[in-house]
Amino acid sequence: MILFLKFAPAEIYTEYTYKYINDMRKKIVAGNWKMNTTVPEGIELAKAVVAKSSEVPASVKLIIAPPFTHLVPVAEVVKGSAVGLSAQNCADREKGAYTGEVSVAMLASAGCEYTILGHSERRQYYGETDAKLVEKVKLAIAQGLSPIFCVGENLDEREAGRHFEVVSEQIKNVLFTLSEEEMAKVIVAYEPVWAIGTGKTATAEQAQEIHACIRKVLAEKFGALAEEITILYGGSCKPSNAKELFACPDIDGGLIGGAALKADDFIAIAMSF
Repeated sequence: MILFLKFAPAEIYTEYTYKYINDMRKKIVAGNWKMNTTVPEGIELAKAVVAKSSEVPASVKLIIAPPFTHLVPVAEVVKGSAVGLSAQNCADREKGAYTGEVSVAMLASAGCEYTILGHSERRQYYGETDAKLVEKVKLAIAQGLSPIFCVGENLDEREAGRHFEVVSEQIKNVLFTLSEEEMAKVIVAYEPVWAIGTGKTATAEQAQEIHACIRKVLAEKFGALAEEITILYGGSCKPSNAKELFACPDIDGGLIGGAALKADDFIAIAMSF
């Protein structure tokens, strides 16, 4: 059955077949803590997430991404649990005289399995380019980490009707440099940057539309593998709207911001599948 799904021509897929593929994709709810919590606070939050993680269906993978300063003690907290550990960024160099940077090897040695890359805040505030992200993604994969690669358009781009174009370019400029084997290790996260702090809200329909676009673009380069790639929604996802978002056929989970700072809310989101 799996071989049929992977190699069958798209035109003979049925609605049931697409639902089967969607159900087979890994479901992920990842919490990006950003620059929040002290180390003691972070340890307590991680402990609360681990304690409640047994309430989450086994089919859903929980990941938390604390600040760099928290990684080693939080790694001890999540060790042996079903909760994965992610960094929020990494350097674009292996090692050397790069004051203030943190290498992928350092993250791996601290216990990380994932790292968030290309987040809109890194692009906007720190000028991260696609060229720099190519280096980061490749270094992460080479060290055995799975990149959570973020894409998304800002308000001007959305209002100009360029959202599909912008997101497609971000994917092609970075992910199209990967081999199929490398791409299989990547998680994609869509962020509607235009809906962050603007008072505007992305509907489930808008989210599904862009997620479907992302999968279609990935298929141009990676073929059937695109149906197996987990794509997360990185907008304002909370317990009240997670169920509607996660019901969309191309949304495989969420990259959660503010709601990830409360264990109850984070777990409630993960239980929305």
